Amino acid sequence: GFAFILANARSDGGLYGRGLASYNTSICMMALLQAKEPKYEPIIRKARNFLVNQQSDFDKRGEADNVFDGGIGYGARWAHSDLSNTHLAMEALFYSKKMLAPREGEDFELDWEAAINFVGRCQNLPKNNKQEWVSEHPDDRGGFIYFPGSSMAGERESAKNEPKQLRSYGSMSYAGLLSFIYAEMKPDDKRVQAAREWINAHYSVKENPGMGEQGLYYYYHTMAKALDLSGVKLVEKVDGTKANWRRDLAMKLFDLQQADGSWVNENGRWWERDPVLVTAYALLTLERIYYGL
Repeated sequence: GFAFILANARSDGGLYGRGLASYNTSICMMALLQAKEPKYEPIIRKARNFLVNQQSDFDKRGEADNVFDGGIGYGARWAHSDLSNTHLAMEALFYSKKMLAPREGEDFELDWEAAINFVGRCQNLPKNNKQEWVSEHPDDRGGFIYFPGSSMAGERESAKNEPKQLRSYGSMSYAGLLSFIYAEMKPDDKRVQAAREWINAHYSVKENPGMGEQGLYYYYHTMAKALDLSGVKLVEKVDGTKANWRRDLAMKLFDLQQADGSWVNENGRWWERDPVLVTAYALLTLERIYYGL
């Protein structure tokens, strides 16, 4: 596996095959970091630089004059930023910064403030995000969408000639919270608090809130990481009860495991009918649960 990753190291520093350069570089960096092999360090450092170079700065350089500024996208024909790519890149850059000793004269770093601002522009939080699509609906407040102006969960019904309002959904809401964690934002920041309130109000291991079965295992993975890194032992639900998310999620995954040991999603959106990908999501989720016990 490591040999395959290294064989896909590119001259630009990225770790990818035929596409999805940012996405693949981020997850490959995480794999190489887990190996803790000094011989991989030069590859990881180049990959770091590649990801930093993927950070968007449209229009005027150094100015937040575009809603996609500060984020990271797939690259190539998917040029604009999105929350999925951005939070995975922030994850890889966060952990590599923690694990690699800085070199003298090395100051090539992500603009974390710009990244936070992009993530904030994906949040349904009217007081902080003034874009016209931001939803005032209580079920959306504090949650996140895929990128500014686009939600995979669709939009709410609005009066004729009024701007569309986009729905928040589970997987991106956990991705948004993870982004704030990787940026080392303070827990009392209103954006962080709002994200946690949305998560508490929409706690579920039965579905990806707002999306049903779509992207379910990606949702489980982001959920486990976000709650673990937040130090949450019990989720305080809006009805006053508390949920042991580790137990609930583990039991759900046990129930969903196939006879051959794999996991698969009958809803194939985002490649989740591929048992290799989905089993990887499930195992990474269970790993988070196990090491947090």
